[in-house]
Amino acid sequence: MDGRLGLLLGFLLLGSPGEGAAAADQPHVLFVAIDDLNDYISPLDNHPGVRTPHFERLAKRSVTFANAHCAAPACHPSRVAVMTGVHPSRSGIYRNLFGAHGPRWRHESPALEKAVVLSQHFRDHGYRAVGGGKIFHTLQWTPGDSQNDPAAWDDYRGDPLDPISADWPRPKLVPDAEAGLTPGRPLGNQLFGAAPLELQAGQGDGAVVDWAAGQMKAARDKPLFLAVGLFRPHIPWEVPPKWFDLHPLEDVILPEHLADDLADAHRHGRERWHKWVVQNRQWKHFMRGYLASISYVDHQLGRLLDALDASPLKDNTIVVVWSDHGFHIGEKENWEKFALWDQTTRVPLFIHAPGVSRDGARTRQPATLTDLYPTLCELAGLPVPAQCDGHSLVPTLKDPDAGHGRLSLTSFRFNRESRSSHAVSDPRYRYIKYGNGFEELYDLEKDPHEFTNRAGDPALAEVKARLAKGIPAKAAPNRAIPTDSPYHRGRK
Repeated sequence: MDGRLGLLLGFLLLGSPGEGAAAADQPHVLFVAIDDLNDYISPLDNHPGVRTPHFERLAKRSVTFANAHCAAPACHPSRVAVMTGVHPSRSGIYRNLFGAHGPRWRHESPALEKAVVLSQHFRDHGYRAVGGGKIFHTLQWTPGDSQNDPAAWDDYRGDPLDPISADWPRPKLVPDAEAGLTPGRPLGNQLFGAAPLELQAGQGDGAVVDWAAGQMKAARDKPLFLAVGLFRPHIPWEVPPKWFDLHPLEDVILPEHLADDLADAHRHGRERWHKWVVQNRQWKHFMRGYLASISYVDHQLGRLLDALDASPLKDNTIVVVWSDHGFHIGEKENWEKFALWDQTTRVPLFIHAPGVSRDGARTRQPATLTDLYPTLCELAGLPVPAQCDGHSLVPTLKDPDAGHGRLSLTSFRFNRESRSSHAVSDPRYRYIKYGNGFEELYDLEKDPHEFTNRAGDPALAEVKARLAKGIPAKAAPNRAIPTDSPYHRGRK
């Protein structure tokens, strides 16, 4: 019997909650999305000097998925994939598509037109679904450019189609010329930059956490699905001075890197970013800003956990904390994301399920963020929509040491390439097949920084052939912006 069909029949036989009628003892859900957070945190790679005590605290009370990967290494496609369960290889949403005001993704891909958003699915089964901060794609400096679906929530903090821009002021910026920096800094208005920022009450990610704490304390007659989106450590790396003070410049250690690392690798097209950083001696400064932003968001995570522990939801809440993709701070001459190496696609993922998860354990079993939708459905006793491409992680929550034999899958479409590229991981190896036919294979056990491409090594031919079977044979074509969508901002 198909596993999903068997699960659904089991719910029917046990009297699963019908539409709009959740059982009183169903678990609440705290669903936390963190923007651009990579694996530097202490429960994962523990980069020298990183300060993340609350992620350590979270790891002790959840299962740490140490080999979890985004579905696409960019904000928009990753978040749409999480919230619909539809993988980019089927939807064709591989890249960021700007200029939306609402769920334009429904018109960006035929596979998404009728997809049920995760929060809506929980609403349909008796939950109160509320959200705040960045859940779907939006940016601090693009007010009103949001792919959120307001209809998928009972309530949303502020304007669901402009959820974060008002939270983030900018510091006083010194022009690059006055600071002795050369022209050519990527992006405008020093958005690719780091500086201390004074935040008042009601600003920054702290304001979103304050709102979430209130939601957890509020009286309710339904189980709660609470989505909390934290924007840092997304650029610009501007957080209060105390977090910069935690990371003195003289103590900052750069990531492991190799001067000619791209000699046997695919070119990502962002070498000019790295050239500007190195020429202007900004690498340590930017690393400091990223570490400060990580410490800042770690503090906000701690406040969320405190609020949960002080609320009536404490003992009956599923907690999921995830990041939308990995991040480069100069590794392979890359900055930000938009690549398919482990550093770009590996994400923090922690799941606590009351009475189910073996809390404190760590697993290297592969996971893709599209697995979250069916996992939450199983934990809450809901049917899994047919749209979902992922697999439930509940067996791994119960037994983190048991193998499941699946690979993670991350997809992207690079500029100047007509076909999409894809990467897969098992517990040890990573294989990448690019749209131009180029291949990379890394032994992450012996070479965790992916310095040596072994795709042509005869000793790993069988490994490569096995992993290559996980590359989609007929991936969806790359989708363009539908300018006739009612959710397109430029539509007349």
